[in-house]
Amino acid sequence: MSKQSAAGAAAIDPTDAAPAGVAVTGVRKTFRTRRGEFVALQNVDLTVRPGHFVTLFGPSGCGKSTLLRIIAGLEVADAGAVSLFGDAPAVAAKKKNIGWIPQSSALLPWDSIRSNATLSDRVNRRADRSRTTARAPLDADEVLGELGLGDFLDSRPSQLSGGMMQRASIARGFVQGAPLLLMDEPFSALDELTRESARVQLLRLWEHYRKTVVFVTHSVEEAVALSDEVVVMSPRPGLIAGVVPIDLPRPRSTIDEDTPAFWDAVRRVKELLRTGWTGEE
Repeated sequence: MSKQSAAGAAAIDPTDAAPAGVAVTGVRKTFRTRRGEFVALQNVDLTVRPGHFVTLFGPSGCGKSTLLRIIAGLEVADAGAVSLFGDAPAVAAKKKNIGWIPQSSALLPWDSIRSNATLSDRVNRRADRSRTTARAPLDADEVLGELGLGDFLDSRPSQLSGGMMQRASIARGFVQGAPLLLMDEPFSALDELTRESARVQLLRLWEHYRKTVVFVTHSVEEAVALSDEVVVMSPRPGLIAGVVPIDLPRPRSTIDEDTPAFWDAVRRVKELLRTGWTGEE
């Protein structure tokens, strides 16, 4: 997928032979406001291999969430193309191949944590009684247990902490069984210690199921800790400044975040971000 640049970042290699879980080509998105038009994304190319964890990282307003929404089919690009395992986003969504995990947990307050975790799959079953897709749901109790919620299966969201509710939201995304998970800053509202704990549990869950993940964050340490590659985006108009491969061994833990290799990766991401911000080489 990648070629190493002189700056220590990786440029996307379109000749990579691995089939793409996500392929974004030449995407452009313009929004119209009272103040006129502004270009949110311009000529964006991105490839994510199946089973890889890729993070979109960059300053506020650089188009990370817009790009994620275009991949999900929630926004329509003005130009360019998006393919998810060979399908357009609308087709992938119809096949229930996309799982969406938002910033807020969005749990139903009257339902148990177990019931919330199975909600997406139950809705999908009613919408597609023929079950023609190859996708199969995961065991909710097992997924919730791996996220440290095994003792709270029958609890209501109001009985949980913010971090626990967000983990329940992540469980719902995994339980659905979709091969692609799109996560839009799911830990942004958590304090640092809770965020670190949730990150470790997400890593453990992802190691088990190896979903294809596109993750959005403002935290460079979080991006490096989680990812196979960090996609660094420049300020508006949103461009991809480069891709930094993260060569830390898996499985990972918080211990790995105290190593020279971890902080070298953090440095390379920050350097690429500064280059994208200033336009300097």
